[in-house]
Amino acid sequence: MTKTRSFTVIVYKEDDMYIAECPEVGTVDQGETIEKAVAGVKEATRLYLEEFPLPKANPRFITSIEVSCA
Repeated sequence: MTKTRSFTVIVYKEDDMYIAECPEVGTVDQGETIEKAVAGVKEATRLYLEEFPLPKANPRFITSIEVSCA
């Protein structure tokens, strides 16, 4: 039976390429468009998890903070 899990993907532009990172797993890929970068990191994450399954863990929550910088 195939199990589906959700992961966070962070996308940013660097020069003329989009970079997509999955911080929970540590996979990264790039593409000429956001869609290509996300598709690439999705495939990289799938392949990584085939070799290195994640242990069962409690859910994590994401929030943001504001920090004053001088």
